[in-house]
Amino acid sequence: MAVIQWFPGHMAKALRQIREQMPLVDIVFELVDARVPYSSQNPEVALAAGNKLRLLIMTKTDLADQQRLAEWLDFFKEEGQPVLALDSRQRNVAKLVTAKSKEILHDKMAEEAAKGLKKRPIRAMCVGVPNVGKSTLLNHLVKKNVAVTGNRPGVTTGQQWLRSSAELELLDTPGVLWHKFASAKQGQMLALSGAIKDSLYPKDDVALFALRYLREHQPEKLQERYRLSAADLAEEVTDPDLLLTITQKMGFRDDYDRASERLIFDLRKGKLGPITMEVPADLNAEGINE
Repeated sequence: MAVIQWFPGHMAKALRQIREQMPLVDIVFELVDARVPYSSQNPEVALAAGNKLRLLIMTKTDLADQQRLAEWLDFFKEEGQPVLALDSRQRNVAKLVTAKSKEILHDKMAEEAAKGLKKRPIRAMCVGVPNVGKSTLLNHLVKKNVAVTGNRPGVTTGQQWLRSSAELELLDTPGVLWHKFASAKQGQMLALSGAIKDSLYPKDDVALFALRYLREHQPEKLQERYRLSAADLAEEVTDPDLLLTITQKMGFRDDYDRASERLIFDLRKGKLGPITMEVPADLNAEGINE
């Protein structure tokens, strides 16, 4: 399995700017992909935030398995981590995020009021890995297209302040990864989610990783999407052989690179149905996916 890594110079600059701007905000909104909610948490964000309060916002919930989503919400709450699960397109998203922020910052705001300080908007920094849906959420928070969106990493390239309401101001930041992933599996999951530039990893390796997961956990989705028989998914059939079968079913003959890309995009776009590839039980004592 190839080790996937991507940390260009602009991400190092973005992380430095995040650290520099941290004193200006009251709270950090860290967006994570609900399909890979643990792997899409950037450890550098926690380090940069220090004692700053954080709200974990799980995005792309419409593409996630709802039972596993509930398990992750319970897990984060048990860890004492404030969390929201959102479909960023829902109408009341600004109300939900503002209310949760006020709840988290209640003591801080009450302390400021007791000192006679004038009431002011909450200032939040929005961070997350590339392609986590940050720009989509921000556009719905401010109710207009102020952040460029796109289903690929690297769309947001600089920081900007945005106003959601009289109660909430937002600092948008570019999507950032970190120097070294905790495991090869984490890199594969981030690639599948779209957090890593598609030209930077071997498509067949990531497609085979996806096939292994789906064969073990949700083989019926593979069968339905690619018109596979029980024999195609038999235990003795290797993952590469299954990929070649899917390649032929797609009409790509022996072009398994093209089929690998299609499989990755199908999973990413939800064409195999709602999928969450991590569960809290997968974490070991070091918090690494086993």
